[in-house]
Amino acid sequence: MTSTPEMPESPSDQTRRALIDAAIALFGQEGFRGTSTRAIAQKAGTNVASIAYHFGGKEGLRVACGTAIAERLARVVGKTDLPEVETPEQALHLLEGVIAAFAHYLLLEQGEADIVAFIMREMAEDGPAIREVYATTMEPRHRAFCRLWEVATGWPAESDRTRLTVFAVIGQALYFRIGQTVVQQRMGWERLDEETVRQITEVLIANLRAIVAANRRQP
Repeated sequence: MTSTPEMPESPSDQTRRALIDAAIALFGQEGFRGTSTRAIAQKAGTNVASIAYHFGGKEGLRVACGTAIAERLARVVGKTDLPEVETPEQALHLLEGVIAAFAHYLLLEQGEADIVAFIMREMAEDGPAIREVYATTMEPRHRAFCRLWEVATGWPAESDRTRLTVFAVIGQALYFRIGQTVVQQRMGWERLDEETVRQITEVLIANLRAIVAANRRQP
């Protein structure tokens, strides 16, 4: 069966996407209050009026950034209705795939629109966009990963131990984006590329396997 080719973006859709990408980058760098609509429009290569036209204003654009980030993360870390797994090995294999895809996206695929910087700013400012990302992406996927963790280790999915451990596993991947400059300096890397990210991913997966092994409950 052949797949249906994607329709090209209209000029309006292109402008909308450019504004969202510009806002994610600038809000992440300067914060919501520190970023002007003029700066966003200039970075997006359009006029200030287009922000009101597409989003109703700066606040609407902020929320749209959260929706866009939620959609992008959902494509990377997978569905909430993950396939049924029956064995710890199957669960671990799925978790490894999620960590590898997440690390690759964070370190190589984001481009200039740095979602981690944006999310950290939103958390610091308790902005509406982080609530959108949490409700539609973070919480449901965290719950899904906790269910995998239960199969992999035997610990109940909603136990405190499981929820905290899953946060810790995800946090390892996030650190390499947040601390990227420090990592590059210490490793003597001029930049991150496929090879360096492969090395990082190997460490993340080795750590994941060790944590799973340490947490497996005996029958």
